[in-house]
Amino acid sequence: MELSFRWYGETDQITLQQISQIPGMKGIVTALFDVPAGVLWPEDRLADIVAQIESHGMTLNVVESLPVHEDIKLGRPNRDELIDVYRQNIGRLGAVGVSVICYNFMPLFDWFRTDLAFDLPDGSNALLYDHTQLDNSLDPWEAELPAYFPLDESPDDLKEAYKTTAEDDLWNNLKYFLDGVCDAAQAAGVQMALHPDDPPWSIFGLPRIIKDEASLAKVLEINTNPANGLTFCTGSMGANRTNDLPKMIRKFGDRIYFAHCRNVKHVGDKHFHEVAHPPSYGDVDMVAVMAAFAEIGFTGPLRPDHGRMIWGETGIPGYGLYDRAIGANYLLGLWDGISKK
Repeated sequence: MELSFRWYGETDQITLQQISQIPGMKGIVTALFDVPAGVLWPEDRLADIVAQIESHGMTLNVVESLPVHEDIKLGRPNRDELIDVYRQNIGRLGAVGVSVICYNFMPLFDWFRTDLAFDLPDGSNALLYDHTQLDNSLDPWEAELPAYFPLDESPDDLKEAYKTTAEDDLWNNLKYFLDGVCDAAQAAGVQMALHPDDPPWSIFGLPRIIKDEASLAKVLEINTNPANGLTFCTGSMGANRTNDLPKMIRKFGDRIYFAHCRNVKHVGDKHFHEVAHPPSYGDVDMVAVMAAFAEIGFTGPLRPDHGRMIWGETGIPGYGLYDRAIGANYLLGLWDGISKK
């Protein structure tokens, strides 16, 4: 296991020096967050980021995310041109030593919460999702919710296109995308790691397809290139109470290329909030999860995910320093103890 930490670049209030002081920290997970989907990533900027990270004794092991353009997800006529750009970006990332690209295939939105700072009894706060606050008939751009991440623009034709896009269409377009990029990834020595939908069900009536054991199996079936793999996120998959996380890790172990570990507590149907990493705080048995990763001999990058805001810290919701640092060492302690046993 390669303990890793997400960093939002030079604008992040958390510094590489601070991250390097977390015991056992080896890898940095980052991206060029200001470059739109469908645009080539500048080689000089990638080289500069690698140099910064390596100067602090760590490596850039994962890019999260290299976003997939909405026109690819919709299967529009210009998708071949956009896939060609994606292939070139894969090559550029492989050339600077990136081993994993984490991406998702969620229409319009990345992860979604209805509260970015839900107060917990101990005075900390965390991300919360409550499906009752959503009406799937709402226009996503008109919903008065505190926590969602749509496109910077909202062209009417894009919104209309998704109204007629079914799950089967999304699956077909995912296959087309994978068929178009996996050979480039294999040639570049890069593993493609698809992140599950978060939360793993439809929001605003949009199709979401990566949500359970069957869908993970289907991802690997529609393209058998070994470069095609998974990001296993315990928080995303754990939001669905029926998902057996250790079983899924054991089943897909040789194709899990990246791991996100976070804990969630269910308070109702499609209603959960995030908590500290130990299992006593929530419904994800992190001990069993790490035991499953150890059993499959997992050697890939693994990072703590979506920490609480504790000790008065403020910053990017879910991405403070303190609780994620605590989570990282909890995960490392589990790993060392289980591996030795």
